[in-house]
Amino acid sequence: MADAPPAAKKLTKKELRILARQKAAAPLKPRFGGSNACVGGCDRAYADGDVRREAADPVAGAPPQRLQVVRGRRSRVSGSRSNASSARVLVSLRSLAVLHPELQGESFWVRGHLQSVRAKSKIAFLTLRAQTATIQAILLESAEVTKPMIKFAAGVPKESVVDVFVTLLVPESPVLSTTQTDVELSIHKLFVVSKALPELPFKVEDAARPDAVVKAEGSRYVCVGLDTRLNARPLDLRTPANQCIMRIQAAVGLLFREFLVKRDFVEIHTPKLVGGASESGANCFTLKYFDQDACLAQSPQSYKQMACAVAGLERVFEIGPVFRAENANTHRHMCEFVGLDLEMTIKEHYHEVLEVFSDLFIYIFDGLQERYSKELAIINEQHPFEPLKYKRPSLIVNYEEGVKMLTEAGATQGLEEDLSTENEKWLGRLVKAKYDTDFYILDKFPLAVRPFYTMPDSTDKRWSNSYDMMIRGEEIVSGAQRVHDANLLMERMDELGVPHESMRSYIDSFRLGALPHGGGGIGLERVVMLYLGLGNIRKASMFPRDPKRLFP
Repeated sequence: MADAPPAAKKLTKKELRILARQKAAAPLKPRFGGSNACVGGCDRAYADGDVRREAADPVAGAPPQRLQVVRGRRSRVSGSRSNASSARVLVSLRSLAVLHPELQGESFWVRGHLQSVRAKSKIAFLTLRAQTATIQAILLESAEVTKPMIKFAAGVPKESVVDVFVTLLVPESPVLSTTQTDVELSIHKLFVVSKALPELPFKVEDAARPDAVVKAEGSRYVCVGLDTRLNARPLDLRTPANQCIMRIQAAVGLLFREFLVKRDFVEIHTPKLVGGASESGANCFTLKYFDQDACLAQSPQSYKQMACAVAGLERVFEIGPVFRAENANTHRHMCEFVGLDLEMTIKEHYHEVLEVFSDLFIYIFDGLQERYSKELAIINEQHPFEPLKYKRPSLIVNYEEGVKMLTEAGATQGLEEDLSTENEKWLGRLVKAKYDTDFYILDKFPLAVRPFYTMPDSTDKRWSNSYDMMIRGEEIVSGAQRVHDANLLMERMDELGVPHESMRSYIDSFRLGALPHGGGGIGLERVVMLYLGLGNIRKASMFPRDPKRLFP
């Protein structure tokens, strides 16, 4: 006599509640334009060409199937059927971030990365992630959802991209493990759009864990090192904090452009292939330009000056790449970064430029707080930082006063010497203690430590009409009033040993008549690093380039 089949495993109370909610939602028909008979055996119509995907077939007893590849056939976004023989009606995808309880009982498609899956014989809990949003999705055995389908879902590698047809439910208690706490999804169909490798360089959950938790005494959590992250940067960028850091980087550029356009600045685009060094240094990447020697631009310095002061545009700005062949393996240097440059004419005094910079940074800082509070909060969860303090208008500290503050505090600092990195940070702490601000302008640098195109002080040649701007004790802007007289410019070049020949067109342009002018250059990634207290500029760059990193 054959053995009796084993007794069915009893469902837990939580599973029974979920089953009851799914049964209550069952009469609702999917609104995607196709019939249930299509499940597991139909491909979706996509507007982007070839896509290979797998599907879980909910038909009782049917194994998971690999669907055919739709090769080179494009469907219309309007919703018409694709030319592919197995295509169904093109449907829109709901964003995970906008799902809310008012959609209870509605059915639709969503797409996301499979962050995690926990499966038993009759139920599977999936966490889907899209950008910074996560949501719980549930597969519960039923006439529609078979055991093979649950088994299939359990075997999908983490970080794979999946499409799921779902019904939105409101849980009895908040789902604390996801950002969407007040809703969850009941899955009817599951498609794998892009399968990830079974073994990834690291788990996104590990890379997204708060710093304080990872570094806590006795912590057993995996610490994903910076080099490991950067070697697999596209995967690292999936963490919610990194998603938001990139949005803050974009926001700084947006606010920079927005403010300057309102102030009648003209956006320009200058060459990045130049003959000779952009500035006075030899730290440039050289290359052959057919039969000529050339280099990658260290800055748009000469071109923005000519556009502003000689061409007569008067107020210009540029957002573009800057290249520095500096073998500096520090927390704040990169060989390629994004420069936010501006140049403007001066009517009476170069402090007109400082006033624009002051208003600009106040606009940026205010804009980040007002428009990007959600992103800042998400970053703060993983990488805690103190809110930036700043004055209205911005604090201006004279260089002599700064040196005096340092020497009185016990630092070794010459009056006409440049600040070392250590003293720069020290002065930042002193300014914060005295004036309660993280952002300030350091004005009137010694002429000897500034580039050849810097205008000397008219009353004391030891000093210059130049300035730096600091966030949390580190420089983020260097600028000055520029020399607009060709003869004085050549004198300054001779003093610093800068050859004339490679910059002949720049010098000669000032013989055409040039307006008094000044400006400065901002390092975008450095602003983001210091504003967010990230501690390393590579965290503020999407794909950083330093002396040791050229890939990815």
